[in-house]
Amino acid sequence: MERIQSALAKARSARDRKLQTGTPAADSGPWQELAEIRPDQMLLARNRIVTRNPGKNAASFDVMRTNLLRALRANSWTRVAVTSPTPGSGKSTVALNLAFSLARLTDKRVLLVELDLRRPSLSGILGLSDVPQFATRLREGQLDMTQVRRVGSNLALALSGTGVTSPAELLSAPRTADLIDALEARLRPDVILFDMSPMLVSDDALAFLDQVDCALMVAAAEETTVAEIEKCGKDLAMRTQVLGVVLNKCRYMEDEESRAYSD
Repeated sequence: MERIQSALAKARSARDRKLQTGTPAADSGPWQELAEIRPDQMLLARNRIVTRNPGKNAASFDVMRTNLLRALRANSWTRVAVTSPTPGSGKSTVALNLAFSLARLTDKRVLLVELDLRRPSLSGILGLSDVPQFATRLREGQLDMTQVRRVGSNLALALSGTGVTSPAELLSAPRTADLIDALEARLRPDVILFDMSPMLVSDDALAFLDQVDCALMVAAAEETTVAEIEKCGKDLAMRTQVLGVVLNKCRYMEDEESRAYSD
């Protein structure tokens, strides 16, 4: 484990040096140049995206946001992988809700990168007709900011409308790491969320985890088994820091857990 921690520290240090020497501090220019999208609020609600505005529905994600930011500040981290043991746990929904919640903090710049390249879903959740193809640019090894969208002034989305073949090979390629570094250097976000593939169905997420600082695991209540959570947790812990498990799709809550202040 000490070797793993040392390797992670060295990787973060090398990445920080590249960012510090490669590009001057970002101003509003790169963000304002991104094509802006305005997702339909009713469509977002139907797709369970509830954090565009504060309120009771957003409260659990806001708590997650606060705990996440505390961990990131304490460790000088920026990169967070969001994954799950198996498909259907709702990790993409959680990642997008967390991104919108973070973006409501106007002093934070947030970048969400879609790296579930077998089954990308974020464009569909957002209802985009002009679908970006960020994965194509990854394959070509080119940073193309026209494939990045902006919501509001401080949330950027690097999305992929269609899947690619052999995602693990693409995600483990040095050019992919370099392109993500270049994107980070260009936008200088405070938080980068990566929507990754499920851990136990392929090695796609494993191929990229050495590029992140920490990870959140999303499990589905009454669906994900304890054995799957334990296996996924062990695999994650061998490659990065695990911040915790998000229990999604909870149909029943204790009275104390469901109470909230009036809006």
